[in-house]
Amino acid sequence: MRDLGTVVRGIRTPIIKEGDDLASIVVDSVMNASKNNGFEFKDKDVVAITEAVVGISEGNYVSVDQVSKDIKTKFNNPEDLGIVFPILSRNRFSLILKAIARSTKKLYVLLSFPADEVGNGILDEEKLFNSKFNKGSIITEEEYREYFGDWIHPFTGINMIDFYKELIEAEGCSAEFVLSNNPLDILKYTKNVLTCDIHTRYQTKKLLENNDCHVIGLFEIMNSSVDGSGYNDKYGMLGSNKSTEERLKLFPRTGQQLVEKIQKELKEKTGKNIEVMVYGDGAFKDPVGHIWELADPVVSPAYTSGLEGTPNEIKLKYVSDNKFADLKGDELKEAIKEEIRNKEKDLKGQMITQGTTPRRLTDLIGSLCDLTSGSGDKGTPVIYIQGYFDNLASE
Repeated sequence: MRDLGTVVRGIRTPIIKEGDDLASIVVDSVMNASKNNGFEFKDKDVVAITEAVVGISEGNYVSVDQVSKDIKTKFNNPEDLGIVFPILSRNRFSLILKAIARSTKKLYVLLSFPADEVGNGILDEEKLFNSKFNKGSIITEEEYREYFGDWIHPFTGINMIDFYKELIEAEGCSAEFVLSNNPLDILKYTKNVLTCDIHTRYQTKKLLENNDCHVIGLFEIMNSSVDGSGYNDKYGMLGSNKSTEERLKLFPRTGQQLVEKIQKELKEKTGKNIEVMVYGDGAFKDPVGHIWELADPVVSPAYTSGLEGTPNEIKLKYVSDNKFADLKGDELKEAIKEEIRNKEKDLKGQMITQGTTPRRLTDLIGSLCDLTSGSGDKGTPVIYIQGYFDNLASE
């Protein structure tokens, strides 16, 4: 009888640097952890690698000047430029903004409110409720400063409009901010538009394309190499992170080859079919700060085929309280085990009985990994998961 369900382990590795053989490092680290800590490999175990070290090892970097050059080229050296729905993040967006400011003379910044798309606040919501504005309003920079300008973020202690304005002007570019939840409002200021939203990027770009303007998405910037730079052909600048004051690390582009190579090497060494994935931000929301963690375009940009799909589970507490309400103890446990074994499915293999919230396996497992590894100094860029696919009937 099994006494444990899912077990998650953070695996320490050497510090990963550009050009390192990441596949070998991951495999060796997992093998050493198993040997030194007494756990055995099993089929359907999962190895997950944070996207940060994948991008680092493949050398997927760009400079601020390279990003600026790509923007200038694609907008034909614009005199002015509007950006729509950038996130409010020093790590995620400040260097991108520096590159944008380096590309033009006048920058119009349209911010969503009361927060950006991942939950970073820009104003006091109680003041908004008691003001003349609503979520359908346009708030000029002058009005913002009059009504909300004293607001600072409770976690960072800064006002991001002030921070972004100083950054833009330091590049010799003038800046004007406007708050609106309608992307078309940017067209009141300029016809050159760079959309910067992450999860609604295609809808926003399409909406603007139907109007008389030159619109490009941030996912189309650095989607090919500029002067020997890194690039990401699918996501462009989305998922990038600050590396130095003049360099960014892009979202990894060789993840699929990596996960398949690691899976093959682990099979050769352990004889087990182990799934492998690359993970970035987890898809969860902070209930206090209201920040939705997912600032990457996806939770997992690469994974092996066994991680495709959604969980096929029954709602244990629902079955216990309803179908088997009159059972207890071992009799209840055996009845539920039989229910699990005999899950009713439709022709597509989906549950037709009461099931759990439908979410992709990679989103669930990636979120678990992100919570385990954190984004600081734990030193565990590899996560090893066992028993994730087990259920009460697994013995």
